[in-house]
Amino acid sequence: MVDAMSSRIEVLYRVRSDAKSIAARAEGIAVEQSVEMPVAAIDDAFVLAETLGRVVDIKDIGRGQFEVRIGLASVTTGFEPGQLFNMLFGNTSIQDDVTLVDARFPEEFAAAFRGPNHGLAGLRTRVKAEGALTCSALKPQGSTSAALAQLAGRIAAGGIDYLKDDHGLADQSYSPFAERVPAIAETVADAAARTGTPTRYLPSLNGNLDSLRQQVALCRSCGLDTVLIAPVIAGLAQFHTLVKENPDIAFVTHPTMAGAARIMPSFQLGKLFRLLGSDATIFPNHGGRFGYTPEECKRLAGFALQDWPGVKPCVPVPAGGMSLERISEILDFYGADIMLLIGGSLLSTRERITEETARYVEAVRNYRTR
Repeated sequence: MVDAMSSRIEVLYRVRSDAKSIAARAEGIAVEQSVEMPVAAIDDAFVLAETLGRVVDIKDIGRGQFEVRIGLASVTTGFEPGQLFNMLFGNTSIQDDVTLVDARFPEEFAAAFRGPNHGLAGLRTRVKAEGALTCSALKPQGSTSAALAQLAGRIAAGGIDYLKDDHGLADQSYSPFAERVPAIAETVADAAARTGTPTRYLPSLNGNLDSLRQQVALCRSCGLDTVLIAPVIAGLAQFHTLVKENPDIAFVTHPTMAGAARIMPSFQLGKLFRLLGSDATIFPNHGGRFGYTPEECKRLAGFALQDWPGVKPCVPVPAGGMSLERISEILDFYGADIMLLIGGSLLSTRERITEETARYVEAVRNYRTR
């Protein structure tokens, strides 16, 4: 293992600047993201040699934009999720001319955070599937537990692999978590027994750490082994704690708030969430109702699946404005190592939802990468 005291994370930022100022701007980021004080005032040899950030490289990419690589001491993260995020972007996120693009982690980060407990192979095994996986969502907000359970039964009857709560379903009065989850779990289990497809239902976890732990316990008591969580809302440290405490549970992550800061989604959703334990990462597909480009989507999926010693592959889950008509196009673009998430388009089929779910599932299962 690399010595954590001397190893460094190499962080890539995109900085808006003129050529005359970029060297000083890069030094400023290195200081801001490490010691956060005038370097001339530091007389501690350890701080100067070990914890002070270093400018590794500056590259002009045109149009007043520069790629700046900064080496940050691994030891400053404490190998804790919140502090890691703080060291990667922290104060610099307040400056409107900088975007966090990527980070290369030394090998000890895989050992410290471990990544997904199950990953791509595990999620396929859960539903006895090969190739691309299928998923849909239970909506809308305001529905009662009974209405959502009925809808879940109709979708599960179509043989879908995974069926998740909408991330906005929490513990509201019209559909309390403790009421909704057992009702939907039972309905989905009944449908799975009839279809022979072991459809997994993913409740959406929410609240403080005590609530999250209670919700995981309830899920387990209902025979569930896969859940949905939004790491930015729940908190990165709380998310990672749950992953460590529940190695039998698979965690699918939701991208809400991914656009709230200048952080490249490919890094946050594809690499950082994976490092902290995401088994499958949901993200907005290009051409839908969100503004991700094909290039960023491809990069995100690549981060989720790329070889990373000690860290299992995380399943890319393109979503957001997906339609049944785009299935072949999407699989051509990403390949079969994904989970497709089609929600609103499927829900809009209303009385034909079971039949249309079956058509969706069949189209994905019959697909062969050309």
